[in-house]
Amino acid sequence: MTTAIELVDVVDEPRAIEGRSPFSLAMRRLRRDKVAMISLGVIVLIVLMALLAPLFAAVTGHPPNEQYRSIGLTPDGLPRGPNGTFWLGTDDLGRDILVRIAYGARISLLVGVIATAITVAIGVVLGLAAGFLGGIVDTILARLIDVVLSVPFLLVAIALVSVTGPSLTVTVLVIGFFSWASVARIVRGQVLSIREREYVEAARSLGAGDGRIMYVDVLPNVIAPVIVYTTLLIPVVIVTQATLSFLGLGLPPPTADWGGMISESQNYYTTAWWFILFPGLALLITTLAFNLFGDGVRDAFDPRADRT
Repeated sequence: MTTAIELVDVVDEPRAIEGRSPFSLAMRRLRRDKVAMISLGVIVLIVLMALLAPLFAAVTGHPPNEQYRSIGLTPDGLPRGPNGTFWLGTDDLGRDILVRIAYGARISLLVGVIATAITVAIGVVLGLAAGFLGGIVDTILARLIDVVLSVPFLLVAIALVSVTGPSLTVTVLVIGFFSWASVARIVRGQVLSIREREYVEAARSLGAGDGRIMYVDVLPNVIAPVIVYTTLLIPVVIVTQATLSFLGLGLPPPTADWGGMISESQNYYTTAWWFILFPGLALLITTLAFNLFGDGVRDAFDPRADRT
């Protein structure tokens, strides 16, 4: 009899309801997005290709900058098409395009991640300060944002490269400097609406300082739009880096770089289609995967937004 009563008590005892954070709900929605998951898989493959670039060189036996003029070029001095020795063909100097694409992925992803991290860090700090502090601070930073957004990017990049010479550091700094303003403007707009919320007033009434309120109460509430913008900013940075390299403002040769490879192939698109096709496809697939994944992240964090 006692056992039956105990069983009834156990059955009748209400179960604890486990709440879910907005982040966990966003991750659940993101996992259900097939396009975003496929795009994430493509991004993982591209990252693996970049990490395993030395393996590509070891398997093919072709270093990225080695010129095979005897077997990599035709008797007329033209690039050779895809074959058993060069799986994706060769470029105008007889170098293996497959190996150079793999090494070029390293440059694109490295610049994309580092420049985006610098951009987001500067933009979040300045946007947070402008939106929360207001007054003269907001006025000065808002005008600074307008000035940075109005500066002609390519002209300044050309001027810097002409003075310092093309390098990875200059490319990252130029992209980071001219991209933070858009992030700061987005963060500032979010903070302007958040700083009037009740929990901010409650924290201030309890004696919390501006620094604590900004980084403990306000910043976590702007992380979601920052994450969304970051995922959409990475492909923009990759394309920007490729554009600079295409114009001769990126990394100096013979460094393998997708934009530089596309630039070198301009004179051969009618006679060596593979020379321009495969680097272009690598750039297209990478940016498309990041964009589609960024769209999925945006929809996951803000499901009420217009998806049209």
